[in-house]
Amino acid sequence: MAGPCAVESFDQLAAAADAAAAAGARILRGGAFKPRTSPYSFRGLGEPALRWLHDIAAARDLAVVTEVMTPELVPLVAEYADMLQIGSRSIQNFPLLDAVGRAGRPVLLKRGMMSTLDELLASAEYILSAGNPDVILCERGIRTFEPQTRNTFDVVSVPLLKRLSHLPVVADPSHATGQADLVLPAARAAVAAGADGLLIEVHPDPANALSDGPQALLPSDLAELATSCGAVARAIGRAF
Repeated sequence: MAGPCAVESFDQLAAAADAAAAAGARILRGGAFKPRTSPYSFRGLGEPALRWLHDIAAARDLAVVTEVMTPELVPLVAEYADMLQIGSRSIQNFPLLDAVGRAGRPVLLKRGMMSTLDELLASAEYILSAGNPDVILCERGIRTFEPQTRNTFDVVSVPLLKRLSHLPVVADPSHATGQADLVLPAARAAVAAGADGLLIEVHPDPANALSDGPQALLPSDLAELATSCGAVARAIGRAF
């Protein structure tokens, strides 16, 4: 899964989608609604971004995953997206978990920035118990005392979650590290640990991105990542 943190324009999203498709991604990611620490930060374009995600992905034979933030937005986002993302800040928004459980769409459930694995699995149970069996768990790093990276990438959570549940597990090395030059080694580690997929941020012009530019890869970097992680997967007897 690859694409920009936030959808900024049609052309920006199209360029990122081209890079994702060329690298072999199957799903286009992009935020239409963005929860931000500051209310003055760019918080997404809303429904126009959802329409662009749908149309641009369809033209490239990609599926769409995007975040939904409130129960009231679930029907709108589900109209355009193939997979609904529950972000790290929403992992214990229980009305939202119930709503996506009834939405008839697969759900990508991100680990909270300070959530234990038991708490992540309990949130997954909310979705499962509402009737939706299609849940993917996502390790995206947790907040610790270490300031050198945006988060601390808990790579051992990947095999642990696969042991503790029957659900697929993917990793988000972009949010886990917060630094573009660390995304590739973290992605390799995730694949080696058994991750079933990756969630990668790519942007045609990271220096001018409206959200999370320092962790976004250039299209050429995404192609290198896909090749490198494919080699790691083959080395341990897995397809990627």
